[in-house]
Amino acid sequence: MSLPASATLLARITPLVEKLKRYAWLWPPTAFVIGLLGFFLVNRQQWLGAVLALGLLFAWCLLLAESLLTRLLNFHGQPGLPRMVTTFIAQLIHQETLFFALPFFLATTVWASGQAVFTLLLISCGLLAILDPLYFGLAQRHRWLYFMFHALCVFVVVLVTLPIMLHLTTGQSLLLAIVAMAIFSVPSLINLIQPQGLWRWLAMIGLIVVLASVAWMGRVWIPPATLWLSGSALSPGFDVESREPRGESVLTPSTLSGQGLYAYTAIRAPRGLREKIYHVWRHDGEVVDRIPLIIRGGREQGYRAWTHKQNFPSASQGSWQIDVMTATDQRIGTLRFRVDEDASKATHADGDIHSPPGLPGWNIRHLVAGSTQDDE
Repeated sequence: MSLPASATLLARITPLVEKLKRYAWLWPPTAFVIGLLGFFLVNRQQWLGAVLALGLLFAWCLLLAESLLTRLLNFHGQPGLPRMVTTFIAQLIHQETLFFALPFFLATTVWASGQAVFTLLLISCGLLAILDPLYFGLAQRHRWLYFMFHALCVFVVVLVTLPIMLHLTTGQSLLLAIVAMAIFSVPSLINLIQPQGLWRWLAMIGLIVVLASVAWMGRVWIPPATLWLSGSALSPGFDVESREPRGESVLTPSTLSGQGLYAYTAIRAPRGLREKIYHVWRHDGEVVDRIPLIIRGGREQGYRAWTHKQNFPSASQGSWQIDVMTATDQRIGTLRFRVDEDASKATHADGDIHSPPGLPGWNIRHLVAGSTQDDE
């Protein structure tokens, strides 16, 4: 397409965008519904969930293409889209990203942990994206914060879409999301530092490295967007053939030293995903065992996995917890129990499978027909 033709096309887009602004309020709830569909269809209709994720990435490509085309037109002396119009287009993409991703993070967040901070941040960003005075004020008066907001949206979209579309593990997706965020934070840092000499350029590169390092070190606060604990149980026995916990006992030191304890977890993951996770056994906050497991996605009720701990210490009284973690130390869920000489204070391991409290798994997914029950 020639530059004059591109300029004509952009000129026609401007009045169209002005008309669309009247209906902009419909876009956030639409994006949220699309996100819900993508969440529910990750297992039920994998291809459709991937199509929805692909559509989100395509919208991001359009946003980048619009920005590059405007710069090219300006370089050749042609007028590009007004900033108000380009900001409105970016606002729609940001709304789509945040509200598409929210169902995944609402379902996978362990709310009794630091992950709640990250998800509440996304909710706050979503509210900012739909409040025009705040959003346009940020875009016009605080450009570096606006670009940082943009970088966060890139981070989120990569976390959610790559495990669905490419079956990348949570750790691989996290690394790529950090790299993408670092790249898209460059405009923000340029606006903030305005590098003109060597030292300012080096300072900007240093800040990019610091930003990426902080994101990596803070990964324990980032929910694994496509993994969550759908059920868990503690039991003295286990039926390996049916993959179900069996029996019941009171967790006293003598009981544990005699028969040990099984920890059963069912972990929901996208179809086609194969990932290593860990059962991290802690006694009074100290790690005593870290047992690896391989899970595979696709089962509606979650991939059933278990560990059996037998070598309990002689002084096993106290508080215990089993953190279900990814290979990059992102928490999927936690099982807690207490060991005590006094049977009335000790936990009763009954083998019953319990769903975690709160939103994990969005229990309303059972209203959608066609669930599958078989393991990978």
